[in-house]
Amino acid sequence: MKSLPELLRKGVAGRTVLVRSDLNVPLDGDRITDDGRIRASVPTLAKLRSGGARVVVTAHLGRPKGVPDPKYSLAPVARRLGELLGTEVTLADHGDEAQSAVGVMRDGDVVLLENIRFDPRETSKDDAERAALARELAALTGADGAFVSDGFGVVHRKQASVYDVARDLPAYAGELVRAEIEVLRQLTHASQRPYAVVLGGSKVSDKLAVISALLPKVDALLVGGGMCFTFLAAQGHSVGESLLEREQIEACRGFLASGRVVLPTDVVVASKFAADAPTRTVTADAIPDGWMGLDIGPESVAAFTGVLVGAKTVFWNGPMGVFELAPFAAGTRGVAQVIVDATAKNGTFSVVGGGDSAAAVRALGLPESGFSHISTGGGASLEYLEGKALPGLSVLEK
Repeated sequence: MKSLPELLRKGVAGRTVLVRSDLNVPLDGDRITDDGRIRASVPTLAKLRSGGARVVVTAHLGRPKGVPDPKYSLAPVARRLGELLGTEVTLADHGDEAQSAVGVMRDGDVVLLENIRFDPRETSKDDAERAALARELAALTGADGAFVSDGFGVVHRKQASVYDVARDLPAYAGELVRAEIEVLRQLTHASQRPYAVVLGGSKVSDKLAVISALLPKVDALLVGGGMCFTFLAAQGHSVGESLLEREQIEACRGFLASGRVVLPTDVVVASKFAADAPTRTVTADAIPDGWMGLDIGPESVAAFTGVLVGAKTVFWNGPMGVFELAPFAAGTRGVAQVIVDATAKNGTFSVVGGGDSAAAVRALGLPESGFSHISTGGGASLEYLEGKALPGLSVLEK
C-alpha cells in the first residue's frame, strides 16, 4: 500500500490531488456539534498544501437520497475546515461549478466538493454507474493527478469516491488511514497482555461478529450499554423493560461459556426513557418489572476498574449507558476515566473505537489526549477487527 510520504517525495507542487476525507459530522441546524472528524482530516490536507498541491476534497454528510438536500450540505464543514487549515475553502457543486473552481486553483488552495452522496452513482450497486462518477472525479485532477484515501470511516464501502476512483488514479493511503491500520493491527495481532475489550452500545446483534473474532484473543470482555441486558437474560435474569434481543440470547450463552465475559453487577434503572424520570440503582438480577436499565451502576464501574487498571491493551467501543442524558452518564464517564488513568499511569495502549464512544469522550469533557488513539472508523474499525476485507483498503493494496 503506497502512503502519503511516498507521494510527497515524488512531489505534489502544482499537481491536483483528490482526497477522500470523512467529514460526516453531527449538525444541529447548520452548527457542528462535534468537529472531531474534521480535525482528524487536517494533517493530511495540511501536508499536501505545504507541498504545493492543489487539494480537491470529496466527502459525504448524512444519508441523502441521491439528490441535493440543503440540510445535508457541506457548507458548515467548509467553513470549519477553512478555520482549521487557516485558509479559505471553496465549496463547489459537482459538474461545471467544480470544473471552474478547480480550473482557477493555485498551489496550496483547497476546494471541497459538495456532498458526494447527492449523486446516486456514489452508492450505486451498478459497477458501471460508480465507475462513471469516479472518472468524472479523476478528470478534475488532470494528467498528473493523484488520489489520497483518508476517510477511514468509509473504507468498508465499495463506493465511487472510495473504491472506484482509486482504480483510475495513482492511489495512496493518507495519514489518518495509515494510523488507523497500524492501531488496528496492534489490536488484532500484537497486543500486549493483559488485553481487555470494553463493549457497549445498544444491540448485541451489531457486535456479534466482533465478539466472535476478539473473544478468543482477549483476557476479558467487559459488556455494558443496552447490549448487556441480553447477556443478563442469557443468565436467566429478568430485565424488565430494558432493551432485549431475545433472538440473541443463545449466542450470548455461548459467549458466556468462555469464562472471559464480565457483566454489570448493578444497573441504573428508570421508569421511562427521559432525563427527568425517577431512577434507582439495583442489582443486575433485580430489575423491577416495568423499569428499564439505562446505565451500569457504581459497583459495576468498580468491578470494571479492577480489570482495566491491570490491562496493557484496552479497546473500548460503545458507551456504558445513555450518556446523552445526565442521570445515565456516570457509567460511561467512570469507565472512560479509568482508561485515561491507566494510559497515563501504566502506559496502557488504549484505543477508542470511534462512533458513539468518541462522541462520549468529547461530550463528557474527557481529554482526547488521554487515550493512545481515538478512531474515526466506527463500522469500518469493527469490520477490520472482524477480519473482513475492506474494499477501500484492498483497492489501495492492488
